[in-house]
Amino acid sequence: MQPSVRRILKRYQPRPANLVEVLTDLQNEFGYLSEPALRQTAQYLNVPLIEVFRVANFYTAFSLSPRGRHVLVICAGTACHVRNSAAVLQEACRLLEVEPSQTTADGAFTVEPVNCLGACALGPMVVLDGKVHPRMSPAKLRKLVQAARKLEREAIHA
Repeated sequence: MQPSVRRILKRYQPRPANLVEVLTDLQNEFGYLSEPALRQTAQYLNVPLIEVFRVANFYTAFSLSPRGRHVLVICAGTACHVRNSAAVLQEACRLLEVEPSQTTADGAFTVEPVNCLGACALGPMVVLDGKVHPRMSPAKLRKLVQAARKLEREAIHA
């Protein structure tokens, strides 16, 4: 068992009811949920591995692969969709040269479509690094990504 995963697991009683809390701590510690960590969690909590994967896939807060330093969440829910969120998603993928739910080769950005962000009147909605950007368009998205790239370059050279 990986020592850092073991340390997190030992915070909890080995009960299935602790699954979401354990996954949250693992996500916070590592930035994503690796397969070995999920296997160790299943064994420790005595939960079938398929159930651990089901929960990890169900909640959008969890990721099964490393995320970029910048996470670009794009709402694909009905209200945003009718306001052309598909064009925003397509532009994000084109700009960053990734498919939806992928991370750029340099690890800078992850494009993450979600079913709903819960602010339907403000769609299409985009969230970049936790900051909400309502009424997004492909043109606005280009400026947003350019600004994030500029901040990243400045941070590297600082």
